[in-house]
Amino acid sequence: MTNLTLISVVDDDESVRESLPDLLVALGYEARAFSSPGEFLRSGVLLKTKCLILDIAMPGMTGPEFQRELRARRIEIPIIFITAHTNGSTRSQLIEEGAVDCLSKPFSEQALIDALEAALRAG
Repeated sequence: MTNLTLISVVDDDESVRESLPDLLVALGYEARAFSSPGEFLRSGVLLKTKCLILDIAMPGMTGPEFQRELRARRIEIPIIFITAHTNGSTRSQLIEEGAVDCLSKPFSEQALIDALEAALRAG
């Protein structure tokens, strides 16, 4: 069993699920990737996850809908949203609703590091 901090990624884009965990591992984290909020919930890592990197636009349940679902269940995990379709008002609204950050794809490694450090301080 590892003592690394677990970061979970939920994104319907397979390329993100393949590349982002590799980057997180290179940064010294444990990483798991899931194609949907439901898959993440069924995985058994919910309570071990220290930060959730969550796509905004996914089929079925969107990232913001999942954030509200977690809040309704009283599950507090720092969330970093990622999206290919963002505007300033979306970002502001998500942060106002409790997200740590909202990064636009493609985002820089440094932007991710900064958001992760903020999320882990918040958590």
